[in-house]
Amino acid sequence: MDRRAFVTGLGAVLASPLAVEAQQAGKVPRIGVLGALFDALRQGLREFGYVEGRNIAIEWRDAQGRQERYPEAAVELVRLKVDVIVAIGTPATLAAKNATSKIPIVMTLVADPVGVGLVASLARPGGNITGLTSISSELVGKQLELLKGAIPEVSRLAVLRNPGDQSHPLMLTQADAAGRAAGVQLQIMDARSPDELDATFSAMKGKRPGALLVLADAMFFEQRTRIADLAVKSRLPTMFQGKETVEAGGLMSYGVSVPDMVQRVASYVDQILKGAKAADLPIEQPTKFELVINLKTARALGLLIPPAVLGRADEVIQ
Repeated sequence: MDRRAFVTGLGAVLASPLAVEAQQAGKVPRIGVLGALFDALRQGLREFGYVEGRNIAIEWRDAQGRQERYPEAAVELVRLKVDVIVAIGTPATLAAKNATSKIPIVMTLVADPVGVGLVASLARPGGNITGLTSISSELVGKQLELLKGAIPEVSRLAVLRNPGDQSHPLMLTQADAAGRAAGVQLQIMDARSPDELDATFSAMKGKRPGALLVLADAMFFEQRTRIADLAVKSRLPTMFQGKETVEAGGLMSYGVSVPDMVQRVASYVDQILKGAKAADLPIEQPTKFELVINLKTARALGLLIPPAVLGRADEVIQ
């Protein structure tokens, strides 16, 4: 789905029934946001003619890495009677679903919306939820394969998960199958909040893993620089999802563009504000995936990435 295909100009937005009704009522449409990455969402909305404070109001709610805050924040957005809720990540989307069955919800960066019970199917979501899936659970096996290819001698692999992310059991199922196929023993390490990261990495040292796979998670993405620093101090090569994690010091990443996934939410918001029903809007799946490698981090860890792996990279950070 090309978001520009839905661009019809600000005049069309103001001419839509919802916008006309909002003008007559002396207000502008209001959306509620559960999650971070505010700049990416603002940029996406601007492409459809929506400017915060001018022709759209936005209620921002960031859990700051503490996913247990999402349910209360979602209830608050419902109480404010927002026109649309944008939910970033699986925990935020589940919180929004539990808070309302009437207000349209546009999700993004959800690993498996069908698997966690958010929608009936990708083609016909039904209910009040639509948006984008990152299919992160399907990418874990490829991430493990690429990490093993970069460090062939790895036999024990730590996997950082967030027990509060309901998509992580699905990801671990994929990781377990890939680990068995590669002859790698998985060591599952938990961190529910930023406060637990130091203790988790301390416990990780005692298990002596050869590398670390960080499961896709909103809190982990927000804490990417800290996790990358802790991994380097622990002499652990890392695999993340998202180029930004490698720019922050991680060794490798494979997956979707996180900012792009958030920006693309705007096309769904635009359609819903113009009268479309969430139940009728198919869920978009990503078609482009990036492998990014940080050679500076590799040098800091004393690693030599095999040419065959480097040759597959979409971008190499020197």
